[in-house]
Amino acid sequence: MTQKTIPASETFAKWGKDPDYVAASDALEEEFALADASIKARAHADMTQEDVAQAMGTTQAVVARLEGGRSKPSWVGTLRRSAIN
Repeated sequence: MTQKTIPASETFAKWGKDPDYVAASDALEEEFALADASIKARAHADMTQEDVAQAMGTTQAVVARLEGGRSKPSWVGTLRRSAIN
């Protein structure tokens, strides 16, 4: 059985026509922006996720989840903890 591969651009174009998808995506824009800024800052500082985790007093897995967007973290608490450390 052969499955057809659908390009991501085609899928996103289709989803972009769905008002519910657009609304949900827009609602997450700040979260995506924070994750992107976090990744860029870490790269600019030449730090690993483990380095950031140690500075924050947490684990590498938490940093990975924050950067990966696999969960909706409490960014305020996370950033506060990071600033204190």
